[in-house]
Amino acid sequence: MRETEQNIKKINSVKELHSFMGLPCPLNPLLTIIDHSRNNKQPTHQKILLDFYNISIKRSFKGKLKYGKNHYDFDNGTMSFIAPNQIISVDSQEVKDNDGWSLLFHPDLIRQYPLGKIIKDYGFFSYAINEALHLSDEEEKTIEAIVQNIEKEINSRLDNFSQDVIVSNLELLLSYCNRFYSRQFITRKMATNDLLTNFERILDDLFSNNSNFSLPTVEKLATELNVSSSYLSDMLRSLTGQNTQQHIHEKLIEKAKDILTTTNFTVSEIAYQLGFEYPQSFSKLFKSKTNLTPIDYRNSYN
Repeated sequence: MRETEQNIKKINSVKELHSFMGLPCPLNPLLTIIDHSRNNKQPTHQKILLDFYNISIKRSFKGKLKYGKNHYDFDNGTMSFIAPNQIISVDSQEVKDNDGWSLLFHPDLIRQYPLGKIIKDYGFFSYAINEALHLSDEEEKTIEAIVQNIEKEINSRLDNFSQDVIVSNLELLLSYCNRFYSRQFITRKMATNDLLTNFERILDDLFSNNSNFSLPTVEKLATELNVSSSYLSDMLRSLTGQNTQQHIHEKLIEKAKDILTTTNFTVSEIAYQLGFEYPQSFSKLFKSKTNLTPIDYRNSYN
């Protein structure tokens, strides 16, 4: 059955969220921290859509949370990140025994700050739930200390510096999460190496298919590997120094070099064969990667 707006509860403000969860009126209209151990209200809607950024640590969560197409069971020390306007589903048939917290903030809180412009660079807000951040005990203590600083500011008397301090702590929190994700890519070597091996195999197979070649996209490769495109690019960048698109371009240039040196196809024919709509786009990419035009590269072998 097609999903309709009638079966999705949309929550647009922190005040509305507190009312929905049976909590007292919030102290800050754009930011809240919810202690899940103190709030056991069962949701009246299975699906909710929040107009907030949501950063959560949940422990002892009996039941499943659904974010997008994936179900996820929270483990101890597990951190998740959800961007605004994502549909979140909770399995209300299960009994919940929650521990942990959620920090939710409206985009308006950071809109006038540098963080408002760069927050989309934090790829983990686009990760699938099954790509959550698994914290060590020390890492969790670091995160908890920053969240406590933010909570202290929320509970303090509002002054001209309050929002600056809160946003600075938010940026510090996200910077640490970036660091911890980078650590996770390295320490989970078996999983990441398997993913890297499978990625290289799929890419090699695609570029070795001469009869039915189509230029792969980042999204297509991520789907093949059953991960989000943001997670794939960040993982590859951590392990190889190059994101997914750069890997695609590298393979593309190698295939183009082979064709240029072993056939008499024109540059236009090669461009179309490699999936380019316009030969100029192919020539521009080739020169940016080799400092030579395709013709100059071919002539260097004659």
